[in-house]
Amino acid sequence: MSRVISYEEIIAFHPGYYVKEIIEDLAMTQDELAKRLDTSAKTVSELVNGNINLSYELANKLSIVFGTSSDMWVNLNNTYLQKKLEIENRKRQDEECALVKQLDYKFWVDLGVVKPVKKSLDKAEELKKYFQISSLLTLNRRDFLIQYRTTVSDVKDINVINANAWVQTALNLGNSIEVAKFDAKQLRSKLSEIRNMTLQQPNVFLPRLREIFASCGVAFVILPALKNSGINGAVKWFDEKVILAINDRRKSADIFWFSLFHEIGHLFQKKTKKLIVSNKDKKWIETDSAVDILEEEADSFAKSMLIPEERYVHFIEKNTFNELAIKSFATEITIHPSIILGRLQTDGYVAYNTTLNSLKIRYQVIVNKE
Repeated sequence: MSRVISYEEIIAFHPGYYVKEIIEDLAMTQDELAKRLDTSAKTVSELVNGNINLSYELANKLSIVFGTSSDMWVNLNNTYLQKKLEIENRKRQDEECALVKQLDYKFWVDLGVVKPVKKSLDKAEELKKYFQISSLLTLNRRDFLIQYRTTVSDVKDINVINANAWVQTALNLGNSIEVAKFDAKQLRSKLSEIRNMTLQQPNVFLPRLREIFASCGVAFVILPALKNSGINGAVKWFDEKVILAINDRRKSADIFWFSLFHEIGHLFQKKTKKLIVSNKDKKWIETDSAVDILEEEADSFAKSMLIPEERYVHFIEKNTFNELAIKSFATEITIHPSIILGRLQTDGYVAYNTTLNSLKIRYQVIVNKE
């Protein structure tokens, strides 16, 4: 602490500031004052330098020694504490306003969860209420919802802020969805139907997909991709239900379905004490070998559910990856050709920059809103 604290036009004078002035006028040393107050020299030094708060006992002793009222010292101390709190609040507000500028506020306005205000301070207040946090600075904590590696230097504050914000939004929306008790057996019985939806358009499959998930105890959330968050999806358990959230990143069908089945894979792992986050830069996230295994299992689950491994290996052995071959294989296994192409590109058999991308479709996905 300090005898005088200032921020912009606000100034807070610690009672020690006035004690120092008085003893200097009286040509009194701190050691002498300590003896007159019947206290230690350290206590007086800490008081004069603004390092301790003024107690009622010490205020009473000062009033006797200096011939003042104890109320004067108590009032000086209360004024100091009030001004100090005002300074802290002003600093926090300014920091929150700076943080708001690293968030796309329109993202939450479009979701209908915050008011369309214009001032940064008002935006901060709206977001704090929605995220249920006392300070917006909580979003910048690397141990809040997502555990970030402290040793990775290229993780920027803006990434941490937006990732935590996206995940909290997904959890809020998921908590508002009424679902049955989680039933893994029932969900597993619906996997074939879900897989067949790859041949449908979102306006057809999404209502049924949400219905299936709800009946199986899964609160299904689709959110827009949030700039700078790097988050693709998340799974979080709450008592007897689970929230499964994915984004509409690039709205490409192959990415959508792989992401969805990846998160479904996590559902069958039933790690009820974990928030499992899928991040495009996995090196950023603090993990252990157990979490790495969970991710690998979810990847394998998604791959095998979409394209049976034995059939895929046989297709690869033919070494023919033109449009006709891809379409024929997709027809054989009853799946959309874009998913075959996406897998081939991921595995390095086909370049990402290819005329075959005409096989891919992009979705106009209807995201969750309040």
